[in-house]
Amino acid sequence: MNRKVGSSEQLFGLSSKAIDRWVSINNIEPSSRIVKLIKEVSAKLFFLANKSQEQVSDEYATIRAEIASAYESIRIELERTAI
Repeated sequence: MNRKVGSSEQLFGLSSKAIDRWVSINNIEPSSRIVKLIKEVSAKLFFLANKSQEQVSDEYATIRAEIASAYESIRIELERTAI
């Protein structure tokens, strides 16, 4: 993602604070689709990180598929808009 974005500062993490900083520094509209997608992925990855020691469940597999889909949406959004 950082290679595609012509921004002042790259996105260095997926914590709320890292995303908020990236949005602020690069003057990105906080309610933009790209920000919403990144925050959704962040939340889903947090879920998976906390479930990593558990047996793979249907919920785990579903969220993993949602992350893959969100990745594609982010890629398309980056191509569609110039941040």
